[in-house]
Amino acid sequence: MPSKRRKFSRELKLKVVQAFQSHVPVPELIRQFDIHPNMVYKWAQEYRVNPTGAFRGGVDDLTPPAATEARVGELERMVGRLTMENDFLKKALQQLEHIQQASTAPTPGAN
Repeated sequence: MPSKRRKFSRELKLKVVQAFQSHVPVPELIRQFDIHPNMVYKWAQEYRVNPTGAFRGGVDDLTPPAATEARVGELERMVGRLTMENDFLKKALQQLEHIQQASTAPTPGAN
């Protein structure tokens, strides 16, 4: 059974690259960060090519699940509140229309 692919944050990648550039031996980095040696070289190369844009679009750019769930909960509460307000306003409009119709209707025997 294939194992799931691990995802690393941008901060971790930057730490590894900075340590590598500071001449920390690769065997020490792979033990410390529990990564494959090829990752060290790959991340260093990516950082060397584009330091400001390196490691974008990965797991670190995604919203954390807890924050997503909190936002969904907040939006669901807002939808519920707006639905209640909408129902209230519809009923109020119906009552106003009913009152207006009653006040403009001709009264019997008022000729």
